[in-house]
Amino acid sequence: MISAVLPDRLPWYLAGPALGLLVVGFFMFTNQPLGATGAYVETAKTVRRVPGAVSWRAFYFVGIALGGLAAVLLKEDGFVARKGYDVLLDANDMNLSLPVASAVIFVGAIVMGYGARMAGGCTSGHGICGTAQRSPASWAATISFMSAAVVTTFFVNQF
Repeated sequence: MISAVLPDRLPWYLAGPALGLLVVGFFMFTNQPLGATGAYVETAKTVRRVPGAVSWRAFYFVGIALGGLAAVLLKEDGFVARKGYDVLLDANDMNLSLPVASAVIFVGAIVMGYGARMAGGCTSGHGICGTAQRSPASWAATISFMSAAVVTTFFVNQF
């Protein structure tokens, strides 16, 4: 019933063009990229009452969380609490203790946050919005993180 409206994953041939149209349309009407990091930054500026903050982007940032929550609550099996990083704790995979897995996740989050700050946006922002704007920096960033992901995946699968 509700799973027909909210499937686990949208088919790529629907999600890809819809996302592309959303990004281009958003840029056409607002002259701003549609990025999660940018929405977070503008939300933080709005909360701190920084002059010149683009306050309406806070709705996008909050909407990400509320949309995810609505999708989970509307599923047929309802809300199911998960750790989300079971692959790190599972005996068949990494088999890390909870404190070690928490430290790995914490350090990873710091590295990602630092990288997003230094790169002027997150990977999805550069890969989707920046490349659509033909930004050379976004093309370089996207090539870099995609290459790193391919190489890392290759090495992880070797062990």
